[in-house]
Amino acid sequence: MKIALVQDGLMCRAGGEQVALCFHKAFPDAPIYTQCYRPELTFPEFQSCDIRTTWLQRIAKTDDTMKKLFFPLGVWAMQSHDLTEFDVVLMSGTHCAKYVKVRPDALVISYSFTPFRLAWDPESYAQYSKSTGLARKLFDVVVQKLRAIDFEAAQRPNFFVAMTEETKERLQTAYQIKQEVQIINPPVNTRNFHISDLPKSYYLVVSRLEYYKKVDLVIEAFNRLGYPLVVVGKGLQEDEIKAGAKSNVQFMSGLSAKELADVYANCRAFIFPQHEDYGITPLEANAAGRPVIAYGTGGVLATQIPVMDEPSRATALFFSNQTVEDLTNAVKQFETIEHRFDPSFIRSHAESFDESKFIDQIRVFVAGKFAQHRKTKSSTIK
Repeated sequence: MKIALVQDGLMCRAGGEQVALCFHKAFPDAPIYTQCYRPELTFPEFQSCDIRTTWLQRIAKTDDTMKKLFFPLGVWAMQSHDLTEFDVVLMSGTHCAKYVKVRPDALVISYSFTPFRLAWDPESYAQYSKSTGLARKLFDVVVQKLRAIDFEAAQRPNFFVAMTEETKERLQTAYQIKQEVQIINPPVNTRNFHISDLPKSYYLVVSRLEYYKKVDLVIEAFNRLGYPLVVVGKGLQEDEIKAGAKSNVQFMSGLSAKELADVYANCRAFIFPQHEDYGITPLEANAAGRPVIAYGTGGVLATQIPVMDEPSRATALFFSNQTVEDLTNAVKQFETIEHRFDPSFIRSHAESFDESKFIDQIRVFVAGKFAQHRKTKSSTIK
């Protein structure tokens, strides 16, 4: 079985890149094909991998630039990747991994985080939702074109793997998938995190600073509360978010793995305000023994145990609406039960999502589907 791995891009440290790294650990001899790769922007473990980039590498120096050039340059770039020598292509991402060239008889497996957000949920982008007039009409033309080419490319994989039941349903609806979609929850590397004996007084956000991540909502809530807040991340909305923050908010970026682990371990609680397809950062907070205050929808329903009667057997406190008032009230409620959360229980819960389990599941899934695929091909030849 000659296998290749495909990832949208390796230009930041986020959940998709963690999945790609686990794919490498599952199949260490497989090359990784991607749009662009900057060693200084993503996880250092990739430096030992066989990574093959496109010509877009010469142009896109940052993750933001790579995303802005996706249509049409990113599509063309990924189409230039020729993987016809491989029996199995295992891809991960949302938008461009599916454009690589493969053999008609190759087994193609797509670990898809969600249907391409710009094509199927454009309202989640500030640039689209705030556009009007001619700009909106031009956006709509581009979105319809993206949806058409994304749908067509999504017909090639033989099998899809989804993160959660919700993302499975989205994939089936958008791409009209007929075959069963397997669910394998994304991993967290619990070994990278530790519990602190004396957490500090700040609350924490770790996120790309983009519109749908709702970090601006957290800033407004903590401007009112006046509590210390640490925000780790960069992104398209960075300048706007920083401009709206008061002196109790501290911004960080470019942290090493150890520095990030310390920031997690020493926070009072982790704030997660967005409707996320999955969300690995709440599990990272859990791996550090810290509870999560989260908007109670989306991926956290699959990864967190909400407070019911006994906080010592919970990992998170949910709030119901993405409003400053709801988040503020949740933080105040957390203060009344904070001492009843059990860091050891929270850490143990995170370990059930550890990357070692994910790697085993991926290996078993790929091996099983390859055996099935080979048997089907053999029957067809006869």
